[in-house]
Amino acid sequence: MRIGVDLGGSKIEAIALADDGRILARQRVAAPRGDYRRSVLAIRDLVLAVEAQAGTTGSPGTRGSLGVGIPGTVSPATGLVKNANSVWLIGHALDKDLAEALGRPVRLANDANCFALSEAMDGAGAGYNTVFGVILGTGCGAGIVINGHALVGPNAIAGEWGHNPLPWPMPDELPGPACYCGLRGCNETWISGTGLENDFTRATGLQLDAEDIVARADTGDAEAEAALRRLETRLARALAAVLNLLDPDVIVLGGGLSNLDRLYQSVPQLWETWAFSDTIVTPLKRNLHGDSSGVRGAAWLWAIGERAIGERASGERASGERLP
Repeated sequence: MRIGVDLGGSKIEAIALADDGRILARQRVAAPRGDYRRSVLAIRDLVLAVEAQAGTTGSPGTRGSLGVGIPGTVSPATGLVKNANSVWLIGHALDKDLAEALGRPVRLANDANCFALSEAMDGAGAGYNTVFGVILGTGCGAGIVINGHALVGPNAIAGEWGHNPLPWPMPDELPGPACYCGLRGCNETWISGTGLENDFTRATGLQLDAEDIVARADTGDAEAEAALRRLETRLARALAAVLNLLDPDVIVLGGGLSNLDRLYQSVPQLWETWAFSDTIVTPLKRNLHGDSSGVRGAAWLWAIGERAIGERASGERASGERLP
């Protein structure tokens, strides 16, 4: 049994996953925003609760392996969390603290990597060698899976496509909106749900959420339709750059904007303008597992049959070190 945890900004979800991909147990709690120690304890309690629900608590040989998806990554240089939009995680050795709290090795991965891994293993990307998994939600991120393994890279930033600049910018797209990373014009500022909302506000002076913009476009509203067309063109440019660099076998979309049916027809037609090939056969697919992809991918950080219990975690604390 493998346990996956999705540590989000507003909720923490845990599942127990059987070898055949079935979810044996699932629980979620509200995330203790702004409180690192309480976040660690909440994950500990949630993991134990899921094990109890699956009927394995008290049998050390069958305790679940544990993978955790986080909205950031672990720095290879320091072993501490970096680049997390849940800022209270930054600067902490989360893998070590969880390993101590639960008495077992813990593997951490970026939540976009977990999404891509889930879809590559038994989702929309199953059967493809190279999977580029995209999350288009409040922000914009991506993960890369090659032959069943998430690509992390020596700097732990593989797939950080959201913080590349929007390619082939139009004159009215320069210098681009300010991004929280400190730069301007990042993909995230244009092709996320927030980017769509801000673009609509700049064009109309109205403040609507992404769902309302889509609903207006469905009723024939010209300004909402224009905003979605700009989104499609920008997404096509951003993905054309991925095609030129990585040439993945499949691209899988996740996040709230992935529910836009029109993207799967319009974007592959548009990206041929910028992709450096006479033809592009790469399919653009909607995710299969929806909101469960992140937590499923965290469970997939351990291979089927891989022994976790009794091994020393890569980030496990030395004897005597305590949770801060």
